[in-house]
Amino acid sequence: MQRETGGGRARYVMIGGFLGAGKTTSMLRFAEWLTARGLKVGLVTNDQGGSLVDTALASARQLPVEEIVGGCFCCRFNSLVEAADALVGSAAPDVLIAEPVGSCTDLVATVSLPLEQIYGDRFTVAPVSVVVDPLRAERVLGLAEASLSEHVCYIYRKQLEEAEIIVINKTDLVDAARLDRLREALATVAPEARIETCSARDGSGLDPWFEQMLEGRSHASAIAEIDYDEYAHGESLLGWLNAELLIGSSDADEFDGTQLLLEVMQEIRQALAANGHEIAHMKATLAVEGDPFELAAANLVRTDDAPAVSHRLAEPVDIGRMLLNLRAEASPDVLQAAVEQALATVRSVRPCEAVHLEHFRPGKPVPTHRLAARS
Repeated sequence: MQRETGGGRARYVMIGGFLGAGKTTSMLRFAEWLTARGLKVGLVTNDQGGSLVDTALASARQLPVEEIVGGCFCCRFNSLVEAADALVGSAAPDVLIAEPVGSCTDLVATVSLPLEQIYGDRFTVAPVSVVVDPLRAERVLGLAEASLSEHVCYIYRKQLEEAEIIVINKTDLVDAARLDRLREALATVAPEARIETCSARDGSGLDPWFEQMLEGRSHASAIAEIDYDEYAHGESLLGWLNAELLIGSSDADEFDGTQLLLEVMQEIRQALAANGHEIAHMKATLAVEGDPFELAAANLVRTDDAPAVSHRLAEPVDIGRMLLNLRAEASPDVLQAAVEQALATVRSVRPCEAVHLEHFRPGKPVPTHRLAARS
C-alpha cells in the first residue's frame, strides 16, 4: 500500500484525548493496522514524568518508540522534532504516531501547525483526533453527574473544541440511545468535527477512523480560544505520580504477577475513594525482571470502577518490575500516601523496592510555538 505522503516525508498522526480515554490502546491498534498494510511505524509517548507504562507497552510489542518526559508536546516541541527525527533515522517509519499527555490541549496551534508550517518538508500532518471515554464524556457534558471539578472539565471541553475527529471509544459501555445523546452533545461542542465510534479494546469500528488518519490532511478547522491561566489552574488540580518498583518473591516462592498488580491498584483505588478523590487514570504493568516483553497490564479510569486487565502473565513470577502511573484530582501527597499504603501491604509478604517514585502537580504550560492557520 502506498502512503499518501511524498518526497520521503513521514506522516505525523496525533491521537489526543483526556486521561483514561483509551489513547494508548488506540495507538497500538493503529500501529498493528498499519503494519498489516506493509507500512512502517514509529511511536512517540509523552508525559510530565518518567517511568511510563505506555512506553513499556509499546516496547513489549517490539515497536520503535521514543519517549518525551518533563512536559507536554507543546512545551517540549523541539524534543518532539528530535524524537521524530531519531525514529526516522533508526526505523524509517512511514507513519509517526504521537500520544500527547492526557491533560493537555491547544495542540493544533502549538503542535500540528508548527509541524506543518515549519517542518512541512519533513512531515505531513494528519487531522487531530480526540478520543473520549463515553462515561467520562457524559459526566463532563452534563448528561450524568459530574465527578471532576469544573476547572479540570475546562481542559476536557477545550480538547473537544479543537478536534478534527472525535472518536467515541468503548462503545460497549453504553446502549444505542445513550450513544445518540452523546453524539448530539459532542456535535454541539465541536460542530466542525467528524464523529466516529469504535471499541479499541475489541478492535471493532476502527477502520473508518484509521483510514482518515492515514489519508486525510489536517486543516486546522478549529483552533480553540484558550485561557492559559484557567488551563494551568485545571492542570494544577491534578496530582501526578509515577513509580517503578522491584518486587521479589518471599522464600523463593513465585507469585501471580497479574493478581498482585490488581491487588495494588485496588488498594490504591479504595484509599482514594474513601476520601472522595476522583481518579482520572491509573495504569500499571508488571514485567518479568529481565524480560520486558513478558508483562501483565491493567488500567482504571474512574474511582467508581475496577481495574481492567489488558495483558496477563502466562506463568508465576520470581522477580517482577512494576510501573505505576496515577493521575487523580488530589494533591500529590495524597497520591503518595495511597501508594505507600498499598506498598506496605506488599512488603508485609515479599520484598519490594521503590526504584523510582515521583509525585507532583504539572506546571503552567508555556508553548514553544503558537501559530494561526494560514488563510
